Amino acid sequence: MRRSALIAVLSAGLLLGSANSALARTAADDRAGTEQVVVFSNELTPLTVYSDPHGCQPLPTISHVLVNETSRTVYLHADRFCLTPGVPVRPGYGAHTGQFSGAFSS
Repeated sequence: MRRSALIAVLSAGLLLGSANSALARTAADDRAGTEQVVVFSNELTPLTVYSDPHGCQPLPTISHVLVNETSRTVYLHADRFCLTPGVPVRPGYGAHTGQFSGAFSS
């Protein structure tokens, strides 16, 4: 490959890489700005959406995955009253709720 062609390929790759990382940041920022927590239970039930949750929120009994689309950290608790220490879930991230998660708090 000639030097000018190699430079053009490398430049295009750098440009695409920068654009992809900017798009990924924007998508994560958009998710984190919705101020909702979404819980997936199974394929037969609709998603449970908690809009701008505050305080302790009991999870559906058969919950499977929690997605934090707020701008703050939420905490998964083993009990339904948020009395046990919570596992942090950062904005834009999710966590398996497992059979031992009974609630989340924000």
